[in-house]
Amino acid sequence: MGAALHQVTATGPDGRWLRGAVLATVLAGFVAPIAAGLWQTGRAAFGILPAIGASAPSLDAWQGLLAVPGLATAVRHSLVTGLGATILSLAIALGFSAIIHARMSARKSARALAPFLAVPHAAMAIGLAFLLSPSGWVARLLAPFAGWEAPPDIASVNDALGLSLTLGLVVKELPFLLLVILTALTQIPVARQMAAGRALGYGHGIVWAKVILPQVWPLIRLPVLVVLAYSLSVVDMAMILGPSNPPTLAVLLTRLFFAPDIQMLLPASAGAILQLGLVVLAFAGLLLAEAIARYTGRWWLRRGGRGLSWEPILASMTALALALAAIGALAILTLAFWSVAWRWPWPLLLPESWSAQAWISAGGGFGRALKATLVLAFATTALSLVLAIAWLEGEDRYDGKRAGWAEALIYLPLLVPQIAFLFGLNLLFLKAGFNGGIALAIWAQVLFVFPYVMITLSDPWRAMDPRLDHAAAALGAGPWRRLFRIKLPVLLAPVATAAAVGIAVSVAQYLPTLFMGAGRIATLTTEAVTLSSASDRRITAVYASLQAALPFLAYTLAIAVPAYIHRHRRDLRGGA
Repeated sequence: MGAALHQVTATGPDGRWLRGAVLATVLAGFVAPIAAGLWQTGRAAFGILPAIGASAPSLDAWQGLLAVPGLATAVRHSLVTGLGATILSLAIALGFSAIIHARMSARKSARALAPFLAVPHAAMAIGLAFLLSPSGWVARLLAPFAGWEAPPDIASVNDALGLSLTLGLVVKELPFLLLVILTALTQIPVARQMAAGRALGYGHGIVWAKVILPQVWPLIRLPVLVVLAYSLSVVDMAMILGPSNPPTLAVLLTRLFFAPDIQMLLPASAGAILQLGLVVLAFAGLLLAEAIARYTGRWWLRRGGRGLSWEPILASMTALALALAAIGALAILTLAFWSVAWRWPWPLLLPESWSAQAWISAGGGFGRALKATLVLAFATTALSLVLAIAWLEGEDRYDGKRAGWAEALIYLPLLVPQIAFLFGLNLLFLKAGFNGGIALAIWAQVLFVFPYVMITLSDPWRAMDPRLDHAAAALGAGPWRRLFRIKLPVLLAPVATAAAVGIAVSVAQYLPTLFMGAGRIATLTTEAVTLSSASDRRITAVYASLQAALPFLAYTLAIAVPAYIHRHRRDLRGGA
């Protein structure tokens, strides 16, 4: 009878139709546009761009790209900062997780990491620039000991080696990887396997490296690839923290795409294909490293080695993680301080006088940017939530099986460099008569918001006890009634968390808003990045503080609203 009831509740034409509709939406709205954008960018890279009179295939675009001053250095900057930040973030996250996994559940870790996950990349970069600049807090703390009577002449930000950009990427990506790893550990019997390894005489670190890590890696491979793709092609953080002349490749291409000379669109398109090639090459390198590690790891396992100790390495990774968390917290705090500082002479640690004048004088500008940011955030998050719930509900109604190949398509926008297809996509819309606008910006942001919403919501949704749905079906409730009366109320907290993640991702979007909005949509992110090179830190801090405050508010509501609505259930459990 139970099997028959499951058949009634989980399969049927309604589930097949819903699943097919969502898959068609993903193919038409995600995969096809990305492929079309890459095709258009590729055509322009090989000399075909009729809009500017280029109609014959040629290699002139590549010759023009090679003639761009500093191209080789820009590629080197991208590789050094992107690969370096990814490797450092992953190593520190794995080492820190090995120490704290037994003391911190996935839910507790999500709440602890929420402040760092919520801060947009651009806001964090601006805060770090204020913190690490020659007149920032770090220099002010060192001034009495170093004897600096004036800010030192040190390139601590926008340095030629890309150290500040690498640090900024690590500070932002470390919390994400920590959350991913700690969540993956919930699917492995870590405590039992650690106890068995220790009983055989192996140290804590060796058991982690030989037994736990090989099981964790397949679960976090995709998120690591996402981090690697982002780090290699980031634009907003690289504009604020990275080398400036020449910059990283992605920043250089952005300048070429928006250069006054439209003929530069051809070498810019060639550069976008080069950027895609770098990411693909990095992916191949990572997979090759995985294959080598698998081969050498088996040899290492067979060799034994109980006398080895990894505890010093894990301890150093833990210390680095805590230090980076402190740096991130200070970067966020310095935004708030600068937004209300009036006079802050060197080398005082706190402003000499305070004022809200920066907020008042910037009010008109940030009011419009705030409105555009909120419209984009609410629209993209709502659309992404509807699509994610429809995907998961269709999965439940059809047969409960996950279509791995189809689910992989969702994450495609996170793996392809934005600059590689956004220009080509913009060309297609211009040909169709759409010259930017809020609707196109919303759709472009959904490309990147929806995958993160799915990542956040899919595991809690699939972990829900199916007996609740079966019991409701046995009482005569139809599939839509069960969705709205059973599933969504039970999953209110995960849905709220997914909404908060969606808002945070939307607020942080820079290139999609810039390209698809044709430069006419001013959001807090686009304005903050533009102002980051200006001389007035107070106005910049106002925009960056607002940009950081919106995701903070979203995460706070995601925790508070479900807790308030379910307060009586919590009380009943406590009383029992």
